[in-house]
Amino acid sequence: MNQVNLDDYNNDWFVPGSKIRIIFWMLISALFFRNSLPIPSVIKVSLLKLFGAKVGTGIVIKQNVNIKYPWKLILGRDSWIGEDVWIDNLDIVKIGDNCCLSQGCYLLTGNHDFTSKTFELMTSEINIKNEAWVCAKSVVCPGVTLHRGSILTVGSVATKNLEELGIYQGNPAIEIKKRVIS
Repeated sequence: MNQVNLDDYNNDWFVPGSKIRIIFWMLISALFFRNSLPIPSVIKVSLLKLFGAKVGTGIVIKQNVNIKYPWKLILGRDSWIGEDVWIDNLDIVKIGDNCCLSQGCYLLTGNHDFTSKTFELMTSEINIKNEAWVCAKSVVCPGVTLHRGSILTVGSVATKNLEELGIYQGNPAIEIKKRVIS
């Protein structure tokens, strides 16, 4: 009988960056991002760019934001990242123009293969297209695209793509109606 054996787990293939770069980012992140100090967004944007993020203009980044690897982050223009947002970007995360990531939402790009006895790591990018809104305490799973203007409502979990202007709710999130922008 096959059994899970985490003692054989090995993700040596996953190298998100040099150890020095990761450690330096962890220090900068603790000082400027993952705390309650009202540090201006312009400083945070400059630091993200310094670490390789591609960032547009007009970005707002609130307090207690956790970004795993800025060099795997692409931010469009005029988008907001709210308090306690966690961008767990083991893979690329693309956030378009005029997007909103509300308080406490979680973007998750990694998971494990539950069919493998060694529980292999799997990663897949997240793409949040222009004008999409990830509401408070919601989760976007690996490989998911939120198409233009879609909304993932409070506390919902997106396990599949959200269609353009769709409003999605639940776990797993299902479309409940269309968004009308007037």
